[in-house]
Formats: sequence, structure tokens, C-alpha cells
Amino acid sequence: MGKSSRLKMAKNTNIRISLPAVCFVWQIAMIILFGVFIRYDEESDTHWIEHRRKKNISTNLENDFYYRYPSFQDVHVMIFVGFGFLMTFLKRYSFGGVGFNFLIAAFGIQWALLMQGWFHHLDEHDWKIKIGVENLINADFCVASCLIAYGACLGKVSPVQLMVLTLFGVTLFAVEEYIILELLHAKDAGGSMVIHTFGAYYGLTISWVLYRPLLSQSKHLQGSVYHSDVFAMIGTLFLWMYWPSFNSAIADHGDGQHRAVINTYLALASSVLTTFAISSISQNNGKLDMVHIQNATLAGGVAMGTASEFMITPYGSLIVGFCSGIVSTFGYLFLTPFMEKTLKIQDTCGIHNLHAMPGVIGGIVGAITAASASESVYGQEGLINTFDFKDAVANRTVNIQGGYQAAALFVAIAFGLVGGALVGGILKLPIWGDPADVNCFDDDVYWEVIVFFFFLNELKKKEPANFTS
Repeated sequence: MGKSSRLKMAKNTNIRISLPAVCFVWQIAMIILFGVFIRYDEESDTHWIEHRRKKNISTNLENDFYYRYPSFQDVHVMIFVGFGFLMTFLKRYSFGGVGFNFLIAAFGIQWALLMQGWFHHLDEHDWKIKIGVENLINADFCVASCLIAYGACLGKVSPVQLMVLTLFGVTLFAVEEYIILELLHAKDAGGSMVIHTFGAYYGLTISWVLYRPLLSQSKHLQGSVYHSDVFAMIGTLFLWMYWPSFNSAIADHGDGQHRAVINTYLALASSVLTTFAISSISQNNGKLDMVHIQNATLAGGVAMGTASEFMITPYGSLIVGFCSGIVSTFGYLFLTPFMEKTLKIQDTCGIHNLHAMPGVIGGIVGAITAASASESVYGQEGLINTFDFKDAVANRTVNIQGGYQAAALFVAIAFGLVGGALVGGILKLPIWGDPADVNCFDDDVYWEVIVFFFFLNELKKKEPANFTS
């Protein structure tokens, strides 16, 4: 081995100083910023009683908590359990998958409450951010985009790099979300564009900038084993079950939220069948690939995000799920190898197939569905309520709305690509303690796993036939 090769492999991954410093300093910064800016909103403050009397609200059940908390709970489980366990499929990177997911989500929700608050909820009278349960849901949504980006870099970056990725990712998300929802007045209840498309292209571009030419040295760790796939499937099932809550969590009370649940429920079911079908037909022996089942079965939920509260009809939802399941599975079969070999994009979790392409499909479906909306289907009041044709956009037509929906998709992609390139350049600096190519996808770099692997090696000695991989 040449001297240059040894230097490339010799990386300092000791984060004993850098990780505690980042965690302590940033958490103290959060405490200070929360002390200056964050306050309870009128529905979580002790003045709620006075607010009830002033607004002639008859019961505490009118408090937004009782409408939103069940959805918040479901979304919260998706963020910490669903995304976390979905990333445990690598044979030697389960700790990093679920543990670093926990770390960056916990930091991200705090930073998101501030960033989204400054853009959406800053009280012009006292310059405070008033938060309630809906803010918590939106903070989880914001963090989801960073967790998606993490999927492309899984096993190849240090926890310090992930904290930096999240810091900038949340900031970019808040700006992008403000442009799409407030300036363009596009609708995206389930975040096909704002969350999935942005997060996926953000992560893919970072992975492209951080390309590792010698990653093949750790190729033997880039696969799964039986038990790691089972753990990842737990994450899949949590995500699949709660995705209707994700897409409906911040939809309008009443028919909009109800419709979003139905549409997402049907799209998810449809994508499962097409995923199983394509996975089986793609193999000569007809056997199923667990990678497809863990990921592409969720594509219907991603693709239904933008149009979830629109009158897309139940059979339309099935069509969206049908198509997205096929596209996502084919992505794993053909696009992932092509992207790694030709485009130099090493996408560990295949987020291009689960989030990027279905997210773009969702944005296109949302634009078409919005442009084709009519009073005969929605009713006059229903049309105004669904698309919020009020105030500054009171005179907007559905055709114009469709155009703005399409523009929003391009904004999400642009923020992901440009933001990912800039942040990737920062993360490429040799100061973050990232692993060498030969040590990627291995928990032993950042986690204390000696006891675990001692027992694993003992088990290998006793039952070598079970560890042929």
C-alpha cells in the first residue's frame, strides 16, 4: 500500500472534544434563544380561560390540543421510531442508524421551533414566538427533511457532521417553506415538495459532494443480515401505519383532514401490492428483496402528500400509490446502481427512490389536481376553503394555482440542490472526524460495542453456518 493510500485511510475519528462541545454550546444557545423569543400561545397559556370567555368558546374541548395532539403523537413516533429503525438495516450500523437519528432529531426540533417561528409565528407586537401543539408538528416535519438527507449519508459521516447538516438543513427548510407556503401560496399538507423533495435532493447533493472513491473497501459492511432487516421492517411498519396522520396532521379541521387520511390510506395500500409485484418479477426465481419491501411500500404516502386534502377521488389515490410503488421499486433496481457508478452519488438508503422521485410525483399530481379543480366537484365554498382563496389570493383561479404548485416543486428542488452543494462543501472540510473509507458503515468507530461483538464472535464460533455472509 502506497503512502498516499495510507494517509487517506488514517483519519482521526476521536470526537471526545468536538461532539460534547457542539452539543453543549448549541443546547445552551437554544436555552438562551428560547428565553428571549419563545412563549406559550393563547391556547397553552394560563390566560386560556380569559381567551375562551372573550371568543365565546364554550368548552375546553375547543382547544387545539384536542384536535392536533393525536396526530402529533403519531408524527412524533414516525420521526423517532419509524425513521430511526428504518435505518438499522446495515449489519454493523444499527447503533448509528437509530442513535444518530435520535440526536439530530432532538436538536432539530428545537432549532425548527425558532426558525419556523421567526418566519411564520413572530408576534409583531412583542416580537415573541407563540407556540402550541401545531408548532410541534411543524417542527417534526422540518426535522423529517434532515432525517431524509441523513439517509443518503448513512454510515459515511460523523455525528458532528450530522449536527451541522441539521443546523443548515433546518435553516434552509424554513426559508424554502416560507417561500412555497406563504409567498407562492402553494398547498402541500403532507410535504411531498417541502419535506420529501427538498430533503432528498439536499441529502443526495451532500452525498455527491462527499463522494468516497474507495468506499468499496467497506463494501462488505454495506449489506444487511437477517436480524437487521427485521429491525428495519419495524420502522417500515410504524411509518406505514402512521403515514395517514403525517399527511393529515396540519390539514384543515373537518373534511380536509378526513379526506387526507382516506387518500393516504389508499395510496399506501396500493403501493404495497405493486412493490411486491415488481420485486418478485425482477428476480429470475421470483423471490422478494427486503430492501424493496422496507422502502418502496411507503412511496404511496410520499406521493400523496401534496394532494392529500384535494378531491383526487379514492380511485385516484389508488392510481397514485400504484404508480409510485412501481417507480420506487424500479429505482432501487436500476437507478441506484447507475447513480453510484455514473453520477458518483452514493445513496446508502436509496432516498432518491423513496423520497425524491415519489416527492416529485406528488408535486406533479398536486399541480394537475389543483389546476383541474372545479366548483362542480368542490362547491364554491369548498374550493375557497381547500385552496385558501382569501385575502391577497382571493381572485386566484385554479389554473393559476396549478402553476404556482408546479413552481413550488422547482423551488424545493433548487433549495435542495444549491443548499446541499454549499453544505456539502462545508462538511468536506477535514475537521469533523468522519470515518475513513475502509471504516464506513461500522458502529465501532463512534460507539462502544466491544461487549456486543465479543458475544457475536463467540456465537459465530458455535454456529458458523448462520454467519456465512
